[in-house]
Amino acid sequence: MAGTISAKDVAELRKQTGAGMMECKRALQESDGDTEKAIAVLRKTGAAKAEKRAGRSASEGVIGSYIHFNGRVGVLIELNCETDFVARTDDFQTLSKDLALHIASARPIAVSADDLPKELVAKEREFIEAQVAESGKPEAVREKMIKGKLQKFRKERALLDQPFVKDDKQTIGDLVKGVASKVGENVVVRRFVRYELGDEL
Repeated sequence: MAGTISAKDVAELRKQTGAGMMECKRALQESDGDTEKAIAVLRKTGAAKAEKRAGRSASEGVIGSYIHFNGRVGVLIELNCETDFVARTDDFQTLSKDLALHIASARPIAVSADDLPKELVAKEREFIEAQVAESGKPEAVREKMIKGKLQKFRKERALLDQPFVKDDKQTIGDLVKGVASKVGENVVVRRFVRYELGDEL
């Protein structure tokens, strides 16, 4: 069957999966020219990814959403990957839904700790400093306490550092990395917005 694999078939499979030409040819040979089976082979081996993964931007993906059953909380999230092929996979779609649900429940403020608003972090630091000042501890100890509490605050409010609501043994960052590894592409949480009825604008 290997002789019946045409260059056109290989090119079409490459277009659909983003995998390399030789990987596509091997997958088609292995699956006797059946494109669907070849796609399954590529996904299984993790080859269904862009040839130059590191050099490609994650500009495909989905806008995921979640509306709480009582209609009081809603979330929109932009989740990116490298190819439309991966964006349509069950793993990627499920991740999008899980993240939107998590955001509704855990109320993160930013994607990462570095993205937290500087004025919010400064305000929290002032509050922590005032708290620690009342402890009566030596200055060196107080500085360590402030640093630790501030780090805890940043992790609690940053999406990627939060424990996943469905499995608190892993963080959202771990969850995203796990899916990225499974689909063989760069997966990025670009941004999100959480609305709650009555929230100040």
